[in-house]
Amino acid sequence: MIPSDRLAVWYEHRIVGELWRNATGAIGFRYAHDWLESDGFAISRSMPLEAQEFPPETGTAHRWFANLLPEGGVREQIARDLKLPNSDFALLQAIGGECAGALSILPIDQLPSENYQYTLLSEEDLSQLIARRGQIYALESPDHRPRLSLAGAQNKCPVLLREHRYYLPQGEAPSSHILKFELADYRNLPAYETFTTELAKAVGLPVVDITLCGSGRNRFAQVTRYDRQLSNSGTVIRWHQEDFCQALDYGHEQKYQEHGGSSFAQCFRLVQSVSGEPATDALNLIRWQIFNVLAGNSDGHAKNLSLLHLGRTETRLAPFYDLICTRALPRIDTRLAFDIGGNRDPVRITPDNWDMLASACGIQPRFLRVQLRVMRESLEAAIDPVLDAFSSLYGDYPALQRIVRILRQQLRRTQP
Repeated sequence: MIPSDRLAVWYEHRIVGELWRNATGAIGFRYAHDWLESDGFAISRSMPLEAQEFPPETGTAHRWFANLLPEGGVREQIARDLKLPNSDFALLQAIGGECAGALSILPIDQLPSENYQYTLLSEEDLSQLIARRGQIYALESPDHRPRLSLAGAQNKCPVLLREHRYYLPQGEAPSSHILKFELADYRNLPAYETFTTELAKAVGLPVVDITLCGSGRNRFAQVTRYDRQLSNSGTVIRWHQEDFCQALDYGHEQKYQEHGGSSFAQCFRLVQSVSGEPATDALNLIRWQIFNVLAGNSDGHAKNLSLLHLGRTETRLAPFYDLICTRALPRIDTRLAFDIGGNRDPVRITPDNWDMLASACGIQPRFLRVQLRVMRESLEAAIDPVLDAFSSLYGDYPALQRIVRILRQQLRRTQP
């Protein structure tokens, strides 16, 4: 790939704008004239639809687009596999064709594909993918590499699921599902995420569809993408979305409140101000935070929340994703990603902490306490049925008892 200092941002087959980098590698963005003059939409609350540039010096464009990229060891592995500099611009140029949401980032001289291409994953290919924990670039030849970017630190792979078979997108072809794999030190991750998500669904939270696949030591989670929709003709339609770090103009390194990121109250006010159904979405956000505290999910940070843009006019809180009882995992920080009234220790949160959170969000403490009680009762009633349903679908999974113990302990702590 020939290095360039400019990249094109596309929505379907329409040019949205252009990225460029300065001498230090910082990224700027400008909307295309045609996008501004037609019925284009603002790609972010942090980058309004206007003729002015978002220069590298302000950092806003750089933060927004860098938030599309994988993080941590996953990012480092991709850079090694593709023999690229581990820089945001270089990775966007190489793998930005299929990101979260509806935008594709391509080399400045490349047009979007007219006909999307996919490669069928054979059973052997899938076995290799599982063994490599989603490292797709090590499987593909340099001439047939996908351009897939999914944010986050967990090993995952976007695929197209069609008639119970997996296809790997080529170029910037859209995917329909995400496969999430075990980590070397955390083999129970797919099962834990599946169980926690089903538990959230059972208490009425809007969540992604998730299925535990494979068997034995080859388990992985299959997650339906909420930012994709299959048309009647079988093609995949992309929906635009942005996570809360992008919407609030924070970098991915600030996804945790303790690292200078947003508070829960900021996220709550964001939903109130932009959602087409603010009462419903704001309530679900509160219930999500309560669920995280009670279900042991200390990793509910700002990048695990997103806004979904349905068409050009309606914005909604996206279904909840990446739900997992992190307290069941050894050597994982148990402190909450968002504090509750200044307290990040889930086992020492008091009624006063909940009242302080309510005040910060501008809601009545009594209302929040009612939501806490309802969630506690709903979770208590859901544990055994969800566990039975899980066992019926996937067989006995003794490691889930660790989550159940944590749940019951936390529910006891929050009893009035």
